[in-house]
Amino acid sequence: MTDPRANRRRRANGEESRRKILDAAVEVAGERGYDGTSIALVSSKCGLPASSIYWHFKDKDELIAAVIERSFRTWLNAVSLSDPESHPAREQVVELAVSVAKALLEAPDFLRLGLMLALERRPDEPSARTVFLQVRDTTHRYVADIIHKMDENLDDEAIHLLTTYAIAAADGLFIAKEIGGDSVDLIRLFDLHAHAVLAAAEQLGARLPRR
Repeated sequence: MTDPRANRRRRANGEESRRKILDAAVEVAGERGYDGTSIALVSSKCGLPASSIYWHFKDKDELIAAVIERSFRTWLNAVSLSDPESHPAREQVVELAVSVAKALLEAPDFLRLGLMLALERRPDEPSARTVFLQVRDTTHRYVADIIHKMDENLDDEAIHLLTTYAIAAADGLFIAKEIGGDSVDLIRLFDLHAHAVLAAAEQLGARLPRR
């Protein structure tokens, strides 16, 4: 008979190995980018043999995709509103923006690596890039829903435009933080950004006939 305790130990060991591999991949990719990352470097960083990495991940591309997915889940879990039902939608926008900034400070890897991949064009696109674009689509729907609740008078075109603007500007603020380091206050910038989005929503709404 199979020993349940032995199975649990194997699962725990496997999960711990996977965590170590992903942590090492984050460090290597953060320093060297997608092209500069290799299984050999990740192996050296985490102290596990390459065979262990290949047991968990088919190749480097699958490993980077897993890094992006894990970081995005961490970020998404951290992005939360204290009590959405008790706050007006416009207040939620400001609260959400600050929450996004704090979450990016804690889990920046999916955006850092994803933007690198998104800006590249290759004959054969890495699946990690595809994962990031799926993450972007999820984020777009999430933000669009918040904007729709903020002003139900906005039509689909206005919501799409405003959502695209909000996410693109957030990308720019994140890049400013990556370049400027501690000299850039990401939380204050996102608070300012939220008020800019609210002003843009008012401007767009004023151009539309009231429903």
